[in-house]
Formats: sequence, structure tokens, C-alpha cells
Amino acid sequence: MDLNELKEYVVLGKSEEAEAFTLKALSEGMEASDIVNNGLIPGMDIVGDKFENREYYMPEMLVSAKAMKKAMALLKPLLTKSGSSSGLRAVCGTVAGDLHDIGVSLVGMMLEGAGFEVIYLGVDKSPSEFLESMKSNEAHVLCMSALLTTTIKNMGAVVQTAIDTGVRDSMKIYVGGAPVTEKFSDQIGADGYRPNAGSAIKMIKKDFGMN
Repeated sequence: MDLNELKEYVVLGKSEEAEAFTLKALSEGMEASDIVNNGLIPGMDIVGDKFENREYYMPEMLVSAKAMKKAMALLKPLLTKSGSSSGLRAVCGTVAGDLHDIGVSLVGMMLEGAGFEVIYLGVDKSPSEFLESMKSNEAHVLCMSALLTTTIKNMGAVVQTAIDTGVRDSMKIYVGGAPVTEKFSDQIGADGYRPNAGSAIKMIKKDFGMN
């Protein structure tokens, strides 16, 4: 099956078609990770570009996100099945001003598969919301995402708030998203960046001695 078709359904916000395509792809033996990495994520990347270029506005972006989530609901059980609990907890969410969460949701699912308990905060979260969740859940890992070049600065605000409030040393902070780079991650003082969910999980597991 041609995953460009699924990508187009996401871009156009066609939820039912995205769901049906995903079901068919799975029935034909396609790997869940391939569907995500080569269909859903590229589709949402295009949506993000259109949003930044003002070809899409918030309503169109939300419709596309709904189509992506319909497909992800079918894929999540396949992405998360794995072994026992590690006793580690992670908070995952998207920074203030940004509504894109497929990448960080995928990271969360894969962390669940690796034995983490994952708290999904959702989108458009402030530094205080991230850090309050980290504290109340006694979490070890914070994973932040941003799709827009205009919102990645808010990642730095989260790290700085953690420093200002004296909690930075109690957590690992990881960042990701289309406009994020390793250089940017280093500049804001994050613990790491990877360009995709698979390599991000390997990095996090290595940092916690799980490899």
C-alpha cells in the first residue's frame, strides 16, 4: 500500500478514510511503526508547514489532527505492547502555543512499551503545567515537543523555570519536533534531542541504563 495516500488523508483531515486505510494496512501485514513514520508523521509535517505559511489556520490544523488520532487509536496497542514496568515515570506534552502532538504521543507510547508509566499532558502547556505535573507525579522524565519555529522558544522557558525553581537536577528533559536541532537542545540546556521517536527511546533507555 502507498502510504502517500494516508499522508494525504491526514493533510486533508479525512478521518474516516485515514482510519479505514490504517485498518487495511494492518490487515495486510504492514508494521505499525512504518504507518506512523512514513504516513502519519509526514502528513502532519505538511500540515505544520501549511500552518506556518498561513495556508492553514487553527480549524484546519485541528481537523488534520483528528484524522491522525483516528489512525493512531488503532496503532497505539501495537506500539505499546511489551514487558514489565520499570518503575519510571515520564510526562509528555507539547509546549505553549503549539497544537501538534503526534511525535510526542508516539514517544509516550513507545516509553510505555519500554515499561515507563506515562502521563500525557496534551498540547499548549505552560512551563508551570509541565513542572507541576512532574512534581505531582514524581516523574523522572519530561518529553516536550514543538512543531512551529515560533513555539520552540517555549522549551527553553520550561528548562529555565526548572532551574529557577531548583528542580532541574531531579529530572531528565528531552526535546523534539520538526524545527528542533541538537544545537538548539544544547543551547537551552536540555538533556537530549533525537530526530525521531525510535532513536529518542534508545537515548532515554540508555540514559536510564535500560539497554
